[in-house]
Amino acid sequence: QVQLVEFGGGLVQAGDSLTLSCAASLRTFDNYFLGWFRQAPGKEREFVASIHWIGKHPDYADSVKGRFTISKDNAKNTVILQMNSLKPDDTAVYYCAARNGVAKDYAYWGQGTQVTVSS
Repeated sequence: QVQLVEFGGGLVQAGDSLTLSCAASLRTFDNYFLGWFRQAPGKEREFVASIHWIGKHPDYADSVKGRFTISKDNAKNTVILQMNSLKPDDTAVYYCAARNGVAKDYAYWGQGTQVTVSS
């Protein structure tokens, strides 16, 4: 069982930056991928970014490439999602999720955190 807790989120204006953090109950060299997903009202949940727990192999959705950066903070055992140049379309509930390195699906999910970008 992997426990995930998200931090960050809030209300910002278009063009602003925001940082989300996800604390995970994983050991340093566990073979897991941590991902960020988001779900806007009336829309399906979509992939945003992912990274291996050791801090390698970042991956991004096309819609956030060049604006969002995912990284691993080893000292805090967290995954960071730095979001720059935010747009109103980025408004959504953002979820942190984890999957075993050999699994296809994300089995563990955080509670979600709201990000609202005003125009």
